[in-house]
Amino acid sequence: MTTSAISSLTGTYTIDASHSQIGFTARHLMVTKVRGAFNEFSGGGVIDFETPANSKVELKIQASSIDTRNADRDAHLKGNDFFDMVQFPEISFVSTSAVKNGDAYAVTGDLTIKGVTKPVTVEFDFTGTAVDPWGNTRIGFEGKTTIDRTEWGVNWNTALEAGGVLVSEKINLEFELSAIRSADVA
Repeated sequence: MTTSAISSLTGTYTIDASHSQIGFTARHLMVTKVRGAFNEFSGGGVIDFETPANSKVELKIQASSIDTRNADRDAHLKGNDFFDMVQFPEISFVSTSAVKNGDAYAVTGDLTIKGVTKPVTVEFDFTGTAVDPWGNTRIGFEGKTTIDRTEWGVNWNTALEAGGVLVSEKINLEFELSAIRSADVA
């Protein structure tokens, strides 16, 4: 894609949650991965392809929408041992900077979980653009980062008899985002 074609994509975007996913993986018993997702989230912001430093994005995730395909595990994750969603119903991310690295973007921002805010950087790949059948300009990004959940006060764990712990402290976050340019929405 040419530089002028990329720069023409600069604008205000809203995440299309029905065509996006926010997922995570954690080690269980230190031998396998448990995958999950948050099913309710919203966000968007200004994406400046010419000057990424001018970009500003926000994301709000409903903690109660956690889904690991196991009702008992989900209930435990929603409780005080993990997300304490009654007291902290929302997880949020607000960008503070964006830097282009080749075809990728490093987006740094403040991630808030359980009332604790820490900086994180998510590496995003721009996956393309298209005009949908309704005339909306869409853009796509895929991103990932790894966090240590204990830095946000998500500390619960159980030691295993043979060594190790039940749930890894390192959590991989994965983002597949489709966003619609606001000026195109009628």
